[in-house]
Amino acid sequence: MSLAVIRSRGLVGIQAPPVNVEVHLANGLPAFQIVGLADTEVRESRERVRAALLHAGFDFPNRRITVNLAPADLPKGSGRFDLPIAIGILSAAAALPDERLAQVELMGELSLTGALLPIRGALVMALALRRSGLSRLLILPTASARDAAPAAYAGTRGAETLRQVWEALAADASLPAPESAGLPAATGMAASGPPPDLSDVRGQLTARRALEIAATGAHSLLLVGPPGTGKSMLARRLPGLLPPMTEDEALESAVVQSLSTTGFEPSNWGQRPFRSPHHSVSGVALVGGGHGPRPGEVSLAHRGVLFLDELGEFSRHALEHLREPIEVGRVNVSRAARQCEFPAAFQFVAAMNPCPCGYLGDATRACRCSAQQLARYRGRLSGPLLDRIDMHVEVPAVPESDLLAQPCGESSVQVRERVVTARARALERQAKPNAELQGTDLDRHCAVDDAGRSLLSAAIQRLGLSARGLPRVLRLARTIADLNGVQALHPRHLAEALGLRRTLC
Repeated sequence: MSLAVIRSRGLVGIQAPPVNVEVHLANGLPAFQIVGLADTEVRESRERVRAALLHAGFDFPNRRITVNLAPADLPKGSGRFDLPIAIGILSAAAALPDERLAQVELMGELSLTGALLPIRGALVMALALRRSGLSRLLILPTASARDAAPAAYAGTRGAETLRQVWEALAADASLPAPESAGLPAATGMAASGPPPDLSDVRGQLTARRALEIAATGAHSLLLVGPPGTGKSMLARRLPGLLPPMTEDEALESAVVQSLSTTGFEPSNWGQRPFRSPHHSVSGVALVGGGHGPRPGEVSLAHRGVLFLDELGEFSRHALEHLREPIEVGRVNVSRAARQCEFPAAFQFVAAMNPCPCGYLGDATRACRCSAQQLARYRGRLSGPLLDRIDMHVEVPAVPESDLLAQPCGESSVQVRERVVTARARALERQAKPNAELQGTDLDRHCAVDDAGRSLLSAAIQRLGLSARGLPRVLRLARTIADLNGVQALHPRHLAEALGLRRTLC
């Protein structure tokens, strides 16, 4: 009777709790059982492990095999436990010393040939092991070891096959560190090249100004206008205006990206994510969830931009899921057996037409929508959601003179220089972007004089400014003042902020 214990890790949200893979070999009728709240993918590992062991040249024990994944109340999914299960069977049969097994953690999916396949969440697991303070060797498939590079865990090792791992453990040999070209600098630019440039936009001075303010203070923005006026074009140029990510921000973003179906691409290190889901997206796809909760679009856009084009075409049910993430910057996904929290500090940008046909208020074409169609279209956008968007900017049709002229506006590089300078001023003053100011910080850094209070009082009475809208106006004014390089808020800053806050829907 033999027993082996292999250290591994599960995946719950952005956490990687430790899991002990206990393998017991006993006499009796041949059997292979896996217990410990294993999901279908884990239970299917019995056939993968059996074929991988035989194809790699090992003998499969003709005994009663019991695999326990502890703790028993922690859900376990995917094929990441294939490698520890296979090594556990070999260790139990060969009586490998417990001291040697205690020094390693194993994760990896096996193919039928015994080759190691990449797994999801390798970066999260490497980061969890680094933060635990344990000095263990982390053995992953080679591709996953490269993906885990941002965790900067010195004990990470990559392997290609099951036999390579076993020989390293049985002979106490060393595995090579994964080859990596290193992480690019966190410049905010994609490895494939710079993002679209703002100089391509013709006219639209008000919208360009709003985009600059949004980039400086991390404010949310809604662009409203008829078709073809450049709303989507403007929104897609926002990432090129944003300041470079800090190392902590880049790591936070990479961790969430590593949990997605596509995984984290090291060449995108330091690039702010830009997510633009189709209007048919469901509420769960937006905020996350599902079986074994995974991050949604709001979390995949963490420290970046979430852009919803054709906002009026999204279902109201899906849009209402955005209320809390926009407000608090995180998502709590609760299930009966498990709760997960995902970060969601994204910058929300949306674009929409003023009506279903798109030409309400347009000077060149008449609107064809009935009152019922218009009410149904605007009914998809609730008041509480619109109230959470900092700026509502009209994007009118471009005049013929601007449309036929050569682009002559400022480039993204020029605007970005001002954004970086103003954002640095805010971070030095309060250690956070202006959009995140709350409570006493808001009162201290957004204080107004008597003239400003009089202007705000008139706005509350005439514009119906809500208790949620007033702080947003103050934050906008704070950002405008930072762009102007002044410390005190003046009535002109408040007036511009109120003009950008004017609800168009």
